[in-house]
Amino acid sequence: MPWPKCTTQSKNALGVITLDDGKVNVINWDFINEMNEAFGRAIADQAGALILTTGRPGILSAGLDMKLFATPSVLDLCRFFPISTIAAYAGHAIAGGFVISCACDRYLMLDGPFRIQMNEVANKMVTPSWLALICKSSIPPRWQREALLHTRAYSPREVFDRGIVDTLIEPGGDVMEAAKAVAQDLLKLDVRWSYA
Repeated sequence: MPWPKCTTQSKNALGVITLDDGKVNVINWDFINEMNEAFGRAIADQAGALILTTGRPGILSAGLDMKLFATPSVLDLCRFFPISTIAAYAGHAIAGGFVISCACDRYLMLDGPFRIQMNEVANKMVTPSWLALICKSSIPPRWQREALLHTRAYSPREVFDRGIVDTLIEPGGDVMEAAKAVAQDLLKLDVRWSYA
């Protein structure tokens, strides 16, 4: 089955995109094409809010396929999406997985033994400015140098304490139920009118 999978609950206009490639959810062109199709289905189904989560506990994404950095057309992917989004999962979020989380309107994580990190500089890579801008939209200025330049690896508790994660779900809690509760507030918004 293609991934990510998107299902929309029409009763409350809440969509869910589940990321699960059976491995570590590397963000490559197949991922991007499937994600765009999932976004298109969510728009067609008139979803008012969208939850991005992982199909398996433990990892949201291991990050970007390095071949994407050399592709100028990747900039074409940076478009306004007219549905409120929520990142909600229990697992590691490395590089591209962290960027996806920062790109969402709300970011929820289950507390646990997970690593959240932008590791490009540690791997002797240049972080493209468009990726840094997405991250800076969610990382408070006080922590941007530590997160992006010093590539600090965080625990879920640490990203919550720094104001990067909006809601930290205690161990044993249900991250999807928490995300659905957050979505009820977002469903009241019409984000199509947020930007001119």
